[in-house]
Amino acid sequence: MKIIVERHDDGYVAYPVGLKGVVVGEGDTYDEALADVKSAIRFHIDTFGEDVLETDSPVLEAFVTETDLSK
Repeated sequence: MKIIVERHDDGYVAYPVGLKGVVVGEGDTYDEALADVKSAIRFHIDTFGEDVLETDSPVLEAFVTETDLSK
């Protein structure tokens, strides 16, 4: 499962790609946010079942980039 981890001024936020529903983890460090989102994913699957997993997710890779929209 692919997980996006974002760094913000006040900590880290992590969320999975290819999971039905909203699951978010957070922490003061990258590792804390990753551990928190993994725990949240397990809870989500335990609560709603394996059907929340999108086994045929079209996302193969995710990229982050910046662009100047003023041009």
